[in-house]
Amino acid sequence: MTSLLVIIVLVLLGVALWQLTKIFDLTQVGNVSDDSQIASDNDNNIQGYIMFGFLAFIYIFTIYGLLKWGNLVLHTPASEHGILVDSLMNITWILIFVVQVITQGLLYWFSFKYKGNKNNKALFFADSNKLEAIWSIIPSIVLAVLILYGLYAWNNIMFVDKDEDVIEIELYAQQFKWTARYAGPDNVLGKANVRLIEGINTLGVDMSDPYAQDDIVVSELHIPKGKKVHFKMRSQDVLHSAYFPHFRAQMNCVPGMVTEFAFIPTYTTSEYRELPFMIEKVANINKLRAQKSTELLANGGTALDPYTFDYLLLCNKICGASHYNMQMKVVVDSPEDFKNWLSDKTTLAQDIKTAAAAAEKPADEVETTKDSSMVKDTVKAVIDTVKAAVAKVVMK
Repeated sequence: MTSLLVIIVLVLLGVALWQLTKIFDLTQVGNVSDDSQIASDNDNNIQGYIMFGFLAFIYIFTIYGLLKWGNLVLHTPASEHGILVDSLMNITWILIFVVQVITQGLLYWFSFKYKGNKNNKALFFADSNKLEAIWSIIPSIVLAVLILYGLYAWNNIMFVDKDEDVIEIELYAQQFKWTARYAGPDNVLGKANVRLIEGINTLGVDMSDPYAQDDIVVSELHIPKGKKVHFKMRSQDVLHSAYFPHFRAQMNCVPGMVTEFAFIPTYTTSEYRELPFMIEKVANINKLRAQKSTELLANGGTALDPYTFDYLLLCNKICGASHYNMQMKVVVDSPEDFKNWLSDKTTLAQDIKTAAAAAEKPADEVETTKDSSMVKDTVKAVIDTVKAAVAKVVMK
């Protein structure tokens, strides 16, 4: 009902404005006006100064944006190839900024200098080989250099030697979560297919494949510092994108195919937390959270928890309503800590066997287990009550 009333009010306002314009037109009847649609010298001067004003606005807003939000960009990369990516990005930004300053300045300067004047006659020439060569050859050379540098960076990042010692990990994307599968001691991922998804085998791993017997499935991603990690990515439903912002890595996860990416982490999570810029950033975030918590507590709400930095794996494609919440914690460990963490994990084959054994457990055994558990809880409650009574007597 409220929406209908709002629509009616907007329609009535539109009708009222339309009537007001008609009344204004009627008031102008009899007035002498210039309807020639030809700009006068005064009009051209005004337009020239407006263009200069807009040029000043562009430059001032650009400088303000750099000063105001320049600190929000990603800082130190946490992967070996990240330096190369940042270098390519910075060169691109510098070129864009220089070209923007020059071209916009010339555009508005010429618009002002050669503005319309009834005493001047426009000069027209069909073509200029010199000008066409300048604005064709220079951009071509600049773009060629950027493209060649980009291809060099891309090949260095994406190249994985088949004989290279890497850790094989699969990233499985689905609305709206990530799951990781480690290749195990054989360092070969078992085959998988979405048609094989059943029970706790949510990744559709082919358990008849010998290479799948030592695969480990986890919901938190751990990777070792200084070791190349080769990610193979699949999607169960729609197009996702595996995005590691601090590692400068991103790759689409496409249903029906496997994509891949590899990088070498250079900072453990604890080391990255101790970088000066990150300490300052976390302190600023927690300062804002403390201010917000004060407001929440004053209104009867719950205070916000302090922020602690963690690497994240995000989805960089709008994959649905909960896209914003599709993320996985990434922990970079030392090689020793990584081995210890992975050694405690059970394989997918063991998990499937455990689930199958639990499902085949006789009903009477389940009931017996429940009854014994209830008896244990009852005995424990009686003992606790007696202990409490004795304690009171002793205190008296």
